[in-house]
Amino acid sequence: MTTTPARLTVLAGPTAVGKGTVSADVRQRYPDLWLSVSATTRSPRPGEVEGVHYHFVSGAEFDSMVERGDMLEWAVVHGRNRYGTPRGPVEQHLAAGEPVLLELDLQGARQVRASMPDAQFIFLAPPSWDELVRRLVGRGTEDAEERERRLQTARVELAAEPEFDHTIINDDVQRATDELVHLMGLPTG
Repeated sequence: MTTTPARLTVLAGPTAVGKGTVSADVRQRYPDLWLSVSATTRSPRPGEVEGVHYHFVSGAEFDSMVERGDMLEWAVVHGRNRYGTPRGPVEQHLAAGEPVLLELDLQGARQVRASMPDAQFIFLAPPSWDELVRRLVGRGTEDAEERERRLQTARVELAAEPEFDHTIINDDVQRATDELVHLMGLPTG
């Protein structure tokens, strides 16, 4: 008897929309769900933990991973830092029949669509532009120049919403998580 491999779900959306918050809520509710941990060349923000939030690597380490083909996807985000998804762990969990959730930016989602078109692509959208700006400013993790760079990127990312299979409006974290869990086909209750 053969089993159908588990489905890969890609969650993407603009900066400050709450991808990390929704993903963390899914992980809390479903601790056995495997959520990929991306590699990045940026420095950790306060409270971020190596191997939990990201794998923080040097530019040279990132280059080596790309050269070896160890990245499922990778991109330069906001014109500065590189982010990417290590390929091996994703393929291992899918081959084991486990559902996988990737939390990505638009560029990464597009690369995954090119290499794994059977994945499910979900766009996480803000309730409004003003709310997205409020969330970004409220984080307090970026200076004014970086905020403006991220908002320019967000305009491009919001325009890509039609490329996705589903859209979830993140007006309430619990409701958005419930919708994501439903779309992933995870058991509820």
